[in-house]
Amino acid sequence: VFFFFRLLEAQLQDQRREHEEEVEALKNQVDAMREEMDTQQQAFLQTLQLSPEAQVEFGLQQEITRLTNENLDLKELLEMLEKNEKKLKKQLKIYMKKVQDYEASQATQPAERRWQECNMQVAVQRKEKVFQGMLEYYKEDEPLLIRNLIT
Repeated sequence: VFFFFRLLEAQLQDQRREHEEEVEALKNQVDAMREEMDTQQQAFLQTLQLSPEAQVEFGLQQEITRLTNENLDLKELLEMLEKNEKKLKKQLKIYMKKVQDYEASQATQPAERRWQECNMQVAVQRKEKVFQGMLEYYKEDEPLLIRNLIT
């Protein structure tokens, strides 16, 4: 029973730590968005003080900057995808070679022996589950479970 409580306590601490990390990441994201919003607001206020021709030119400069940044992001993504494609092509070649080798070895074996090997190679696939403890319960029952464990 003591081990069980230690296990639950460790799980609770892990969940608390993960939650705190998520909250911190969200806070950082909110701060970054606030800074971006402040920058955009200042640029907007500066634009309003300009003449109509200057406003158009400023707007065009902003759009060019935005499109340039978007283009750079897309180029980076394209490079990453091309790198991944090369890696997958290499893996495909390796697997194709393995299949050819396997087929060649199967062609040299007697048919009866191949049948026995095929029967032995059959494996039952199970759905992998992530276990965090010894109990299975519904998420909405968690407060009740914790209260009962404490009492």
